[in-house]
Amino acid sequence: MANRPLKKRIKYTALYYFVRFLIFIANLLPRKVWLAFCGWLGKLAYVVSPKPRKRAIYHLGLAFGKERSTQEIIALSKRVFVMLGKNGGDILRSLKVRSLSDLDQFLVTHGIEHYERAYTKGKGVMFLTCHLGAFDLQITNMALRGLNPNIVGTALKDERLNELLWQYRNAYGAVAIERGKESVRLFKALKSGGSIAILIDQDTKVKSRFVEFFGMKAATPIGATVLALRTGAAVVPTYIYLAEDGKQHMHILPEIPLVITGDEETDLLVNTQNFTTITEEIVRKHPEQWVWMHERWKTQPGEEIR
Repeated sequence: MANRPLKKRIKYTALYYFVRFLIFIANLLPRKVWLAFCGWLGKLAYVVSPKPRKRAIYHLGLAFGKERSTQEIIALSKRVFVMLGKNGGDILRSLKVRSLSDLDQFLVTHGIEHYERAYTKGKGVMFLTCHLGAFDLQITNMALRGLNPNIVGTALKDERLNELLWQYRNAYGAVAIERGKESVRLFKALKSGGSIAILIDQDTKVKSRFVEFFGMKAATPIGATVLALRTGAAVVPTYIYLAEDGKQHMHILPEIPLVITGDEETDLLVNTQNFTTITEEIVRKHPEQWVWMHERWKTQPGEEIR
């Protein structure tokens, strides 16, 4: 951190203390008022953050340019920031959750039977999720249900913010693991019939293959596919979104059958595409709650890590 330019040090320090302030006040207000305030913060971020705003509009145009007008895409981009604020607010507020009954007051779980069915196979369960809605609340839900998931994620750029995130994800029995590290632990967790949660909907500097995402080739991490093929774990998609009723709704979907042809490269490509297709279907249902400011199509063919 000391090697960073002064401007970035000031930026991350201000952000860290702002987040700490939000954590402090998150439960001082009624939830409805708090989420309205966080939605306003999202609107403010849209105005004062030109680069993320332009990226969100550009990526929404790539994905929906043939389906929606320019005005609709701009309106949707504004909604993305508002919902990012509200969902972030629910994550901050959930730091005070102490039991499943606390969580059940504002989060509804659908499809738990799909997890139970997958668990009975005895080869572990891989929750395949994405950066949609208050996605970290899924870890809290899983942990409070005694699933003790290992959550694989990318470290944040600031050590202090990363420590806050790791403390949150490690609460209630979950285990946060930095992407690309401790792979042996993940194998052991699945081999022992445990569970892990993994996200593959971002373009990150890990081993990847190009598959279709919204009709465009996107470099997609293959870690989930490799783990599933080597362990035989059940791959169970999940997602969460903030609904019109004011509650968070977490959906656990039926297991995605693995395709095994005997050809390693074919199996990597086909299964990674199948996982990504499910992710796209989920994002299409709730486009206002996905992270469109992320540069999902940044890596070009030939630049991926193999």
